[in-house]
Amino acid sequence: MRAPRTAVSLLAAFALTGCGAKVAEGPDDNTAKASGRYPVTVENCGLKTTYDKAPQRVVTNDVNMAEIMFALGLEDHMAGYVAPDYKGDRTSVPWKDGYSKVEQLSDKEITKELVLDAKADWVFAGWNYGFGEGSGVTPDALKKLGVGSYVLTESCHNGSGGKARGVMPPLEALYTDLENLGRIFAVEDRAAKLIADSKKQVAAAQAQVPRDGARPKVFLYDSGQDKPTTAGAFAAPHDIIAKAGGENVMKDLKDSWAEVGWETVVERAPDVIVINNYGDVSAEQKKKFLTSYPPLADVPAVRNGRIFVLDYADLVESPRNPAAVAALAGYLKGVRGR
Repeated sequence: MRAPRTAVSLLAAFALTGCGAKVAEGPDDNTAKASGRYPVTVENCGLKTTYDKAPQRVVTNDVNMAEIMFALGLEDHMAGYVAPDYKGDRTSVPWKDGYSKVEQLSDKEITKELVLDAKADWVFAGWNYGFGEGSGVTPDALKKLGVGSYVLTESCHNGSGGKARGVMPPLEALYTDLENLGRIFAVEDRAAKLIADSKKQVAAAQAQVPRDGARPKVFLYDSGQDKPTTAGAFAAPHDIIAKAGGENVMKDLKDSWAEVGWETVVERAPDVIVINNYGDVSAEQKKKFLTSYPPLADVPAVRNGRIFVLDYADLVESPRNPAAVAALAGYLKGVRGR
């Protein structure tokens, strides 16, 4: 655990960020203003925010949001990233250099102290991806410290009266964030190319999916033994499964990530289980549990050994989502051929 800062240092940080101290403008800001690109207004989770310049010291929470910034070439705008519990592959993605250019500030959850220590002027996180009422790290709390924020669209609260998340189809959420960030940081061309390339990769995968015949039923297993956490209609796996030619057995769950009962999984009899690989419990350990848990013995996916593993960063909103569609489409094509 990080040592708490003294009251004096916290007040000093607040004075610098909260009283309108002007951050020195870099070349990108001057170029953008000269071209008339600022001010820009974007809508995020239903709220509109106007930017007079691009944030200069961004802290991101979780590997997916760091990689969104890296994929847009925005490393120079970052003060650092937080990547809780992530032990997955960081070397095979086109934007891997971002990991050597930007400091990892913590492998724990983001905190106000961490944000202030980094002299951040903007935090890119999500509800249950760093933002949470319980932790006290929220957009409103950061605003009181003079720090701006942006909420990952996959994680937007959907206004259903509870904590359910998701306001649009998952890949649309990714494209929305890429477009918004492109405007905020005056890199619209980079964002447009990344979106176009992503859509092309997804379309190529979809072109391999047979138009007729039954679609394999797929259950996303994130974690949990008493009750599994899975992906509903507003989490990235829903679109990944659908566009890969499968059917998410939890498509009626109007949330992003949520717990369900094993009896529901058994009743819906998935043909394939996709494991979300992250954290201290390995994919192999998760597979061992699934294949040895008696209630699942007659589920087709378990009975036939159809268990596929994808990385955490593939399965949360991130620029890896299109490649995950292609990978799962290839696997499901083999399932149909059996």
